[in-house]
Amino acid sequence: MHGVTSDDPAAAVPDADLLQEIERYYDAVPRSAARVEDFGPLSLFVREGAGWPYYARPALGHEGPAATAGDVRRVLERQRELGLPEAFEWVAEHDPLLRAAVEEAGLAVHEHPLLVLGPRQEAPAAPGAAAVRVLAADDPSLAHALAVPHLAFDEPGTGTGSAGATELAARARVLATDGSAQRVAERIASGHTVLAAAFEDGTPLCAGQHNPVGPVTEVAGVGTLPSARRRGLGLAVTAALVAHARAHGVRTVFLSAADEDVARIYRRAGFRPFATALIAEPAAAG
Repeated sequence: MHGVTSDDPAAAVPDADLLQEIERYYDAVPRSAARVEDFGPLSLFVREGAGWPYYARPALGHEGPAATAGDVRRVLERQRELGLPEAFEWVAEHDPLLRAAVEEAGLAVHEHPLLVLGPRQEAPAAPGAAAVRVLAADDPSLAHALAVPHLAFDEPGTGTGSAGATELAARARVLATDGSAQRVAERIASGHTVLAAAFEDGTPLCAGQHNPVGPVTEVAGVGTLPSARRRGLGLAVTAALVAHARAHGVRTVFLSAADEDVARIYRRAGFRPFATALIAEPAAAG
């Protein structure tokens, strides 16, 4: 059975097989849209074409010495040369020595709880939530659905915010004209991305994705329109994504939460703490 070896989160040790399965997933996902540059113990993913830039992470299957601060600096120099964000992502429990190296190289590290759903477990739908559906590549609501998480992440947290229908329409127009919606539509058509959204009176109020690679998928980018928060919509969309993944043969469903407050919400949906996702980037000025 996949999971942790203790019910005490402080003492939990991740299941080694599951940890490796997720590591393979993290290495595979960017490869559909990026080339990989080899830096020994590190891999730099460089996006081919337009879209959100990728990051560096530990090289899959590397058996030599762990990455040093010098290795990290070489990658940082290449990222600067290419005009890419100076960013690293990895799982703390899989590569415990990398944090010291990236911090020595001058980056700040942020921790995010990594949670996993049991292999036969469904995420329960939130009672009273709006209708949720999976969107096709040609769905006329696609740009609006994609705009919802953008607005949600502009106003982080779980409390009710200000952004509503006006802001949603404006952001959707941007995503429809700058190519972002078309790029996601192509990923949906190719099976790399599944997008689900909760609707009320034809307006998407919450949306999120899962991105399957074989028997593993990550639920990502779930966000609720700030003015519609605290209605269980995030859990409803997550449940729909999990149901879709299960129906299409996915065994392992996981996600990373922004913080412990968000992680508590997903624990109510059946996800359990598993490991810690780390993101390293330049420290904020001041």
